[in-house]
Amino acid sequence: MNTMLLMISAIILLCIILNIISGKIGVPVLLAFILLGMAFGSDGFFKIKFDDFEQAETICSFALIFIMFYGGFGTNINEAKPIALKAGLLSSIGVLLTSVFVTLFSYCVLKFSWINSMLIGAVISSTDAASVFSILRDRHLNLKDNTASILEVESGSNDPFAYMITMIVVKIIAGGITPVDIFIMLFLQLFLGIVCGVLIALIFRYFINKFIIHTPGFNMVLIIAVALLSYALPNVFGGNGYLSVYITGTILGNSDIRGKKELVPFFDGVTGIMQILIFFLLGLLSYPTQLLHVATTGFILALFITFIVRPLVIALILKPFKAEWNQVILVSWSGFRGASSIVFAIAALLSTNANYDVFNNVFFIVLFSISVQGSLLPFVSKKFDMIDENCDVMKTFSDYAGEEIPIEFIQLTVSKQQGWCDKSVSEINLPPDTLLVLIKREGEEIVPNGQTILECGDTVVLAAKSIDFEESYNIVEQVLTKKILSKGNTLAKLSNEFDGLVMLVIRGDEFIIPNGETLLFEKDILVINNGPV
Repeated sequence: MNTMLLMISAIILLCIILNIISGKIGVPVLLAFILLGMAFGSDGFFKIKFDDFEQAETICSFALIFIMFYGGFGTNINEAKPIALKAGLLSSIGVLLTSVFVTLFSYCVLKFSWINSMLIGAVISSTDAASVFSILRDRHLNLKDNTASILEVESGSNDPFAYMITMIVVKIIAGGITPVDIFIMLFLQLFLGIVCGVLIALIFRYFINKFIIHTPGFNMVLIIAVALLSYALPNVFGGNGYLSVYITGTILGNSDIRGKKELVPFFDGVTGIMQILIFFLLGLLSYPTQLLHVATTGFILALFITFIVRPLVIALILKPFKAEWNQVILVSWSGFRGASSIVFAIAALLSTNANYDVFNNVFFIVLFSISVQGSLLPFVSKKFDMIDENCDVMKTFSDYAGEEIPIEFIQLTVSKQQGWCDKSVSEINLPPDTLLVLIKREGEEIVPNGQTILECGDTVVLAAKSIDFEESYNIVEQVLTKKILSKGNTLAKLSNEFDGLVMLVIRGDEFIIPNGETLLFEKDILVINNGPV
């Protein structure tokens, strides 16, 4: 047990170190996770034998739930609206065309069996949201013409379609399926996936905003349950769980829900762990010596998909929208294959009699895609003049929207001592660079203008520019003890006991902005500014 825990902690630490290194040398971090898994595997340095495809499929499918949920959660609908039709066609018709072209090439040119050809075509037909999101975020690629939004929505929504095609192929291989059966299966997959995703999102959006969860951290637990439910419920009835979980994430991520700001860093961490888990495990599952046996066919397939199929499909779909050729080329180059393709390949292997060359070829294609396309994406973006310095790729993610406005709010009560009572907003002297944005009066909230009259007892809210205060100054907390209070009970009498300025007094659930006459009590927590770091 202890040895296993030591190994797990070492692997996570190594992944974090690789994350730092990969950002500096320009190699996609997900590739580093795969290579680390291969290094620990049977053909690697540490010789960990792991060949349980069924267990790997279960674990990776579980991880994909959260990756797809957060893919939807982070998609900014307002940014995506102008390109929704394009991205929708890419994630549906584009997936189907890719599958057909790869299947025909594998069978006619590479002489694979029909079973292997259809499976490879199905599982490799989608792009990988984790890879696309990771590279766009990590490299801060600000792309022209809403290209980042196209890539995000396409990669986030095309996995469910690839999964549907894979399941249809599995049914065809198993035999006894008719065109009517295929139609019914498609209808159930789409209908139940969409309906469950929408209903679960709306129900829990209402629940989260209606009921306050007092236990800290339980909002996160609730969202985890929502993600799992949105995947499992449609699956029980033959629906598409991946489509449902993506839709649920998209609706919740673009809704004003309580505690959303705290959910973002939480899910950043969760999806980060899931990406480490899924890519490391897939690397562990692979055998580099077996990859050498399919190197030729894998390399040919990777070149065919990257330089022929993907550009052809993108051109067929985007050119009717009068897209510039530079954008077509960049979107074509950004069609990364990733973890979902390998997971779908494992699921297909477990459901059919296909041989392991399907898995190995798909794995080889993913390695090529992430390493070559992922590493060169910034170069290709600049080469084809697709970088826009006036936009910010982070704005295309819904989880960034609340962080971009550098404003803080403070509130205070109007009293006679201030001299603001019975005066209009235009008559009072506000501190420089502040604005009175709200008045609270007897349960009513008033958005003021210059002629609004203030009354004694009003609570007013002021807005001012924020700064990264905590990063620039040494902020400490100190608990008051009987020993300190023996020298006085007001802040003025105890000022020499502290090294800096007491900015805040925390007393239970109460937060007090102090002055010299503020009475202090034992166990009060003082927040003190000790000056610049």
